Amino acid sequence: MGKGNAIVGQSGGPTSVINSSLAGIVQGCAQVPGIDRLLGMRWGIEGFMADHLVDLSAQPADTIAGLRRTPSSALGSSRHKLQEADFPTILAQLRRYDIRTIFMIGGNDTMDTIHRITEFAAREGYGLRGVGVPKTVDNDLYATDHTPGYPSAARYTALSVQQAGRLARDMKKVDQFTIYQSIGRDSGWLAAASVFAKRSPEDAPHLVYLPERAFDQERFLADVADAYDRFGYASIVCGEGIKYADGTPVSASRTKDKFANVEFGAMGGSSVGMQLHRMVSDRFGWRGEFQITESLPMCAIDRAVESDLTEAYDCGREAARLAGDGASGVMVAIVRESNDPYRASLGTASLEDVAVRAKPMPDAMINEAGNFPSEAFLEYLRPLVGEMPEYAELQFERVE
Repeated sequence: MGKGNAIVGQSGGPTSVINSSLAGIVQGCAQVPGIDRLLGMRWGIEGFMADHLVDLSAQPADTIAGLRRTPSSALGSSRHKLQEADFPTILAQLRRYDIRTIFMIGGNDTMDTIHRITEFAAREGYGLRGVGVPKTVDNDLYATDHTPGYPSAARYTALSVQQAGRLARDMKKVDQFTIYQSIGRDSGWLAAASVFAKRSPEDAPHLVYLPERAFDQERFLADVADAYDRFGYASIVCGEGIKYADGTPVSASRTKDKFANVEFGAMGGSSVGMQLHRMVSDRFGWRGEFQITESLPMCAIDRAVESDLTEAYDCGREAARLAGDGASGVMVAIVRESNDPYRASLGTASLEDVAVRAKPMPDAMINEAGNFPSEAFLEYLRPLVGEMPEYAELQFERVE
C-alpha cells in the first residue's frame, strides 16, 4: 500500500484523557513517512459521511500539545450505528480524500465500526489500514488490562464517594442513607472503584451492587438494615445496569439506543438510584438522598491521573507507529507486566475479537455475598488510581 492520507475520529462518550490519545495520533502520524496528511472527523463517522472534516496536520503545534490536558472530545463525537447503506458513502469519501489509514478512538462499538469499514474496503479492492485506540470509562474492553480513561474516572468515583460519604456520616441524624449511582452499563468496574478510599468499616461505601451479580430486593434491604444497625446510616453504591435474576433492569427502563443498549432512566423507567431510594424509604420510612453523576466522570480533567494521561497519549503514538509498519485490523492494548512497581507495555488485539466481546469483572474480584468488591479488585486498581487524601478526625470523648 502506497502513501496516502489518514483520518481519525472519536466516538461514543468521552473520557478525561481521550484528547491525549488524539494528540498522540497527530504527533505520531507526523513521523510516519507513509502518511501525507492527517484529517479529523468532525462528529465521528456521521460527520465523515457528511463531509465535516478538519486538517489536523495544519493545526498549530501548541494546540495539539494542549490537547493532552483538554477535557471532552475535541473533534466532536457521535453514536451513529453503521447501516449497510452507509458503506458506499464511506468508501466514496475515502477515495475522494485518498485516505489509506483510518484511526478511531473508542469502545466496542467503535472497534466494530473500524472492522466493518476495513472489511468492506477490502471486498471492494480498496487498500485501507484500520487501527483502533481503546477508550471507555466502563473498562469493559476485551484484551486490554484497562482502558485509557478508566483510571481517571475511577479516581473521580472514589473521591466523590469518599467526600460525599463524610457528609452522609456527619448528617446521619438528618439523612439515614445515601445512594450513589455509577455509570458503567453492564460492567461494575467503575462502581467498584468507589471503595478505593475506604479506610475503616464505618467509611463509605458500605454496600456496592454490580451488574455482574443479580439484584435481589429482599437481600438488598436486609443488607441496608444491617449497615444502619452497625453505623447509624447506610452508604450504598450501585451500577446503573444492575438487573434482577430474570434480566429485568432495576431501573425498569424499556428504552434502548441504536446499539440495542438499555437507556437507563429513559422514558418508560426511572434511574436505578431512584428505584433503590424508593425501596429503602418505603420499607424503613427513612429520609435519604441519591447522587447521579452521569457524564461527569467522563470529562473531569481536574481529577485525571497522570499515568492515565501518559498511557492514553502513548496508545495514540503506538497506533500511528503500527499503521506506519503496515498493521491493520488491530486495537492497541495495554499489557500489565507488574503490579508493584507498576509496569505495563503496549500490545495489540484483533478488532474482530474486541468488537464482539466484553470484559466483565471476574468472579474473584467480587465478594461472596455479591455486595462489595474483593481484595483482588483493590490489588488490580491500586497502581492505576494513585494515593487518596487523608482527612482529619476529631476524637470524641464525653465532657465530664
